[in-house]
Amino acid sequence: MTEQQLPSWADPSVPPAELDAQGVSRRGLLRGAGLFGAAFALGSAATPAFASPQRHGFGGDDPRLAYLVGDHHVHSVYSHDAKYTFSQQAKAAARYGLDWMVFNEHSNFGHASYGAKLEHAEIVKARAENPRQLIFQGLEWYIPAAEHCTVFAAPGPHETDLLTQFELAYDGKLLGYTEGSAGAADTARNEAHAVKAIKWLAEQRRSGYVDDVLVLANHPLRLGIDSPHEMRGWRDAAPEIMIGMEGAPGAQGAALPGWRGATSIRGEYENKPSAQSWSGYPAEAYVTYGGFDWATATVGGLWDSMLAEGSLFSITTNSDNHRTVFDTWKNGDWPAGQNFDNTGKLPDPVNTDTAQPGSDFWPGQFSRTHVGVTRYGYRSVMAGMRAGRVWVDHGHLLDGLDVRVKRDCDFGRGVTLGGRLRVRKGEKITLYVTVTTASRPNPQGILPELAHVDVIRGAVRGPVADRDSWKAPDTKVVQTKDVSGRKGTYTLRIPLTAGDESFYVRLRGSDGNRHGAGYLGASVDPHGPIPHAPGDGDPWADTWFYSNPVFVDVTG
Repeated sequence: MTEQQLPSWADPSVPPAELDAQGVSRRGLLRGAGLFGAAFALGSAATPAFASPQRHGFGGDDPRLAYLVGDHHVHSVYSHDAKYTFSQQAKAAARYGLDWMVFNEHSNFGHASYGAKLEHAEIVKARAENPRQLIFQGLEWYIPAAEHCTVFAAPGPHETDLLTQFELAYDGKLLGYTEGSAGAADTARNEAHAVKAIKWLAEQRRSGYVDDVLVLANHPLRLGIDSPHEMRGWRDAAPEIMIGMEGAPGAQGAALPGWRGATSIRGEYENKPSAQSWSGYPAEAYVTYGGFDWATATVGGLWDSMLAEGSLFSITTNSDNHRTVFDTWKNGDWPAGQNFDNTGKLPDPVNTDTAQPGSDFWPGQFSRTHVGVTRYGYRSVMAGMRAGRVWVDHGHLLDGLDVRVKRDCDFGRGVTLGGRLRVRKGEKITLYVTVTTASRPNPQGILPELAHVDVIRGAVRGPVADRDSWKAPDTKVVQTKDVSGRKGTYTLRIPLTAGDESFYVRLRGSDGNRHGAGYLGASVDPHGPIPHAPGDGDPWADTWFYSNPVFVDVTG
């Protein structure tokens, strides 16, 4: 898309040369000599040159990967509280370099009866017109007794029917299964229905009704109503379906100074505990830390407590785009006699030339989820997410990240994000972190600079006795690498010791602008992300990356 073809809503402050601010190698693959061309269309069996067969030796040898950038949480006029046309969102995603995106419209009787089918027709058309952009149809599920999830399926003849069947049979809002407070009469029934819903999705995949389907919990601590035992219950119901949660929510522009108000928090985490909230969360859990959810940002916290069981649970980030900051469009007016319930679609927006209320960035403008694939396609993105080959960044902090853990006696590439390396007690192993620094200014006009990389390590102890546990007391930051001033592509080599018990390692890093002791203390996390003052949270001045873990299974 040339600058002249950009729609009127596009941000004029971004020079044309910066519109595709992604890693050069990844974009080169997409543009290269047929690697991701027609031979790799949906259903193709061809394998691009960067892939290699995966061997399952003792030391591990995962394939080389290309990382595709996406967003699993985008809304359009087919959501009752959003604003943009499907075309506006798809063009914005292309402008900011996304390879894949999921339209996960809110559940609603109008959506189930009308909107889902209308949207699907637009998606089919867009897929044909944009073969290099992978566009998924999804649903934002109101979980019985809890918050929201993204549910999305691989393209196929039943993708829309799956979503509407699921919506009508299992959506908490549509069924009135919203009660989740401790001791309430309906809470146990509602929580069980959420587990039943995930098992139903797993059965649709097993039966071949759809080729694939995935679920991710959205903004888990925004209201504090996703309890640890519920999250473990969803994961354990079908870990191949319920694969993780948003490590950082959308609405990252909510606390831009002078924009929404003195009480605004990044992510719109502006809530206090309610009767529906799980009582074990501290008051500090209801805000974001460097834009990340407390469950992810707290070293030794809820995410780590789930990883310490030895089970993968991935994190993502996304835009949750409903209304973009500083955008001048507003919702159109309803024709007489029409509403969302009888149409399933909002009127198209109209331009006002005056900035309208909003908290969000366009898809890919600020928040990016990177998924490692061995070939290009819908199923490959879903397979990469299921395998946990995921890292996330804000503000286009990095162009690329590759993580490997390898036994020193092996010659292969080792095991990458989401994987498991088997080692013997006492073996020497090395963590290899290959960073490609940002090569051009981000959409805000800032050239991001990575200041440090933190290595976080936690012991794997197996399933917890208390399903509401949210602490991993043996997880901490074990090393910090100062990388200030380093440019281009470089590799950090970090020796690790295989002790008596299995463990995992994960990575985190930032631009170095804002640090403080983590929630569980400086001895656990000496310089982690910290909350912004309400109303004063410029996201571009506080950017972080996080990676999924690599597990190291220690044998005798």
